Amino acid sequence: MEAGGVAAMEVVARDLKTLGLYTARALSFDGVEYDVLEHALTQAQIEIYDAYAGAFRTIHHNLEAALTATGVNDASGETNASAARASAKSRFESTKQRFFNHLLMGMKALTIIRAIADDLAAGHACVIQVVSTGESLLKRRLEAMDPEDELVEGALTPRDYVLGYLEQAFPIHAQKLVEIDGNMVAEPLRDEAGALVVSREALALRDAAMMELMTLAPIPSALDQILWAFGDEAVAEVTGRSIRPLKAEDGHLFIEKRSASSNSSETQAFMDGEKDVLIFSDAGGTGRSYHAAQTAKNQKRRRHYLLEPGWRADAAIQGLGRTHRSAQVSAPFFRVCTSDVHGEKRFTSTIAKRLDQLGALTKGQRETGSQGMFREEDNLESPIARAALRGYFADLAAGRAEAMSYESFTDWTALRLIDKDGVLLEELPPIQRFLNRVLALPIHMQHALFAEFMRRIADQTERARAAGTLDLGVETLRGEKIEQVSTEDLWTCPKSGAVTRIIGLEVTDPVYVLGAEEAISRNPDKLPMVNRASGRAALISAHPMQMYDEDIVTLMRKAVRPNGSSYLEEARFESSAWEDIERPEFTQLWDAEAASLPKTTTTKLYLLTGLLLPIWKDIPTTNERIYRVTPDGATAMIGRTLSEEGAAALRARFLVSNPQTPQEMLTAALGTTEPVDLGRGLTLTRRRVAGEMRLELGGADRGMIDSLKAMGCFTEIIAFQLRVFLPHGDGIDTGSILARIVGQEAARAAEQAA
Repeated sequence: MEAGGVAAMEVVARDLKTLGLYTARALSFDGVEYDVLEHALTQAQIEIYDAYAGAFRTIHHNLEAALTATGVNDASGETNASAARASAKSRFESTKQRFFNHLLMGMKALTIIRAIADDLAAGHACVIQVVSTGESLLKRRLEAMDPEDELVEGALTPRDYVLGYLEQAFPIHAQKLVEIDGNMVAEPLRDEAGALVVSREALALRDAAMMELMTLAPIPSALDQILWAFGDEAVAEVTGRSIRPLKAEDGHLFIEKRSASSNSSETQAFMDGEKDVLIFSDAGGTGRSYHAAQTAKNQKRRRHYLLEPGWRADAAIQGLGRTHRSAQVSAPFFRVCTSDVHGEKRFTSTIAKRLDQLGALTKGQRETGSQGMFREEDNLESPIARAALRGYFADLAAGRAEAMSYESFTDWTALRLIDKDGVLLEELPPIQRFLNRVLALPIHMQHALFAEFMRRIADQTERARAAGTLDLGVETLRGEKIEQVSTEDLWTCPKSGAVTRIIGLEVTDPVYVLGAEEAISRNPDKLPMVNRASGRAALISAHPMQMYDEDIVTLMRKAVRPNGSSYLEEARFESSAWEDIERPEFTQLWDAEAASLPKTTTTKLYLLTGLLLPIWKDIPTTNERIYRVTPDGATAMIGRTLSEEGAAALRARFLVSNPQTPQEMLTAALGTTEPVDLGRGLTLTRRRVAGEMRLELGGADRGMIDSLKAMGCFTEIIAFQLRVFLPHGDGIDTGSILARIVGQEAARAAEQAA
């Protein structure tokens, strides 16, 4: 599968072996296997999909024109009656979303049917999980048919959802505006006989849309296609349908009524081995089991196809558990059915969101529900995704997006991002609306737009992860070598005797550096550049992008270098020495730097373990990641990460109440912004200067400055004032410098006393 081509529910397979039920009880997935059954749309199917996308674009344009023709909008397109307009558009958008979901399912059916046939030939039993059955559509078609009409496949396709909308909900009746309590409300206009007045223009627009839709190829539902392919004598259907269309040997369709006991008899037929294929839905599958039970005659290994996950995460997960029970002969093989259409992620995002919420409700831990099936960037309704979308909207409006122009975006999606003055709207479309509109784009537009948007989410996620603000729940810290280098007892609970500790860890990992050619192939949207000041090469975004960090808007470019990636503010980039470079020179510079990099990296971090709740409010909040770790030669532990400054702050808070030694003074200064008394009028204070943390020596008179500088301190004039700073950072022995300062002052005090 191509990178970025992840379709809906593909991510379900990422960690299915650790999947748990939505209750606190977890399933044992020993022996379970899984894969992703991806259907790549054929060229013919792409053409059909694109034609339907074009038809929906026509319907949307005709809907806007019809709202004007019926008086809901005025001639300029402004809304006269917002409630009537919102109702008409809401019905249309929900119809569109449902239609494309069913269309994709119908297109995937060919691949699924072939896979089922192969499984049956290999001696397996197949179970297909769906949500929708199309019974309501079938009943509507039958009610509208004359007795002598013949039932055809074209009348039972998702296309009829749209035709039903056009027939029943498309605005064709003229409206009159009435003011009620200061609000303009649209009411139907009636003639003298009391009949509704039909707008001829709106009626013509509706008929034109219906005519275009009727010329497109129908795609039957996946459920019916599977049933017709194998026949009802081989397929057990356990759904809520009371009637269903079956296909006779000569190809014509007929209606079969299903009794209330059909589901029980069908389930028994499958478990007895009379039928080797079973299709179940939520309505028909409640409380039933389809596993290879030791007591069942049909003990063939189950191939469970997750064809339609639906909108309820708990139901989707419970459905997977129906073929995996205790006392079974063999564990099932799960197959997640997907397509290579990017917009299908619309349905994944809702499942990901529900699973995240589900885990928080069950065990108080976010990944309990999803069990690692979804990454943070798979949840398209997360705060990170919303921030990425807002930035992407800003780039679309400013013409910085590469996928399409703003004019093309508004024409296809009917989403307006700027006001009449060209200013970005304060209330932008929510992410759910954006995803719904993307699903109705032609395939090539959809892939380009969605891939660009997903890159934004990945960038936002990467920045949040680097900053330590990404909520990932409990993570497992992994490394080639994890060494515990220090242990400090921070606090002991006076009641229970439980201890809170700060554990120092050093994590060593091998470094894998991409070569220049591979780096270029992985970053097609970035330009080879060189910084003439430093002579270093990097791949930098061709265009800046809007990024939102806690409501702070920044225009940034991403820079990928051999030792990692970073983000440059646009103002800093423009004033820097970065410039374009030819590929041969870039390759030479990149590979030379890559060869000089160390083969391993060692990262030091602190882990706060033990009893945390009583002191939780005192823990610094700059990094809130929770790790589970097993250091080499030590027992497993779990705790919250701390930065070096955070660890110093806690030491100052709990270990140093009255600092006496130079090391205690340094610890106290690093842990608070209050001045620490060094004696003889000198103080040490942690301050932030020009965006970086510094340790300032206060109280030094003119005679001390030269000796302080001789011991390693430095001075700087800030706001016309000379200030003295104690050096601090990697490679600097700050404690020794402070010890000399304190020792010298103590010696001076002794001399004066003598």
